[in-house]
Amino acid sequence: MRKQLSRDDKDAINASLGTIGIPEFIGKKDNAELVDENGNKTVIVNGVRALFYYPAGKDDTAHPYPTLRLLLTRQPGQDLLPRIVVDMGAVKFVTSGADVMRPGIKAIPSGLSVGAPVVIVDEKHGKPLAVGLTLLDSAAMTAATSGKVIKNIHWVGDAIWDLGQ
Repeated sequence: MRKQLSRDDKDAINASLGTIGIPEFIGKKDNAELVDENGNKTVIVNGVRALFYYPAGKDDTAHPYPTLRLLLTRQPGQDLLPRIVVDMGAVKFVTSGADVMRPGIKAIPSGLSVGAPVVIVDEKHGKPLAVGLTLLDSAAMTAATSGKVIKNIHWVGDAIWDLGQ
């Protein structure tokens, strides 16, 4: 299913993104369409699969988040989401869909609240590997020495990634 987004649809998506700290993303003149493929809802903006909905499906409580494909197009300093840096040993687990464990994290930004969306990047190249939701705030995450601290919701190689551009 594909649906061209109206101005009201774009405004609603921008408002939803604003609640997670992303400024207006879809412009009034941007070509944007909602696509539902195999239960995965995404938004294509000017030919780029830019947003995905989590949780997936037709639930009205699903929220849009930036896709990894979009995050990979951003230049350093243009981050849409706060960056969590993981060590190289965590990369294969994160890109297989595993939640992020505290021992694998090298850098945690301050000011994160529980449920905040983050992009998980590797320490060597700084490339986005996954999008996750924090399970702890910044202070608790920094103080933790073990356990899950980020729920992985979109990673390289998952169903959203495989939909391509």
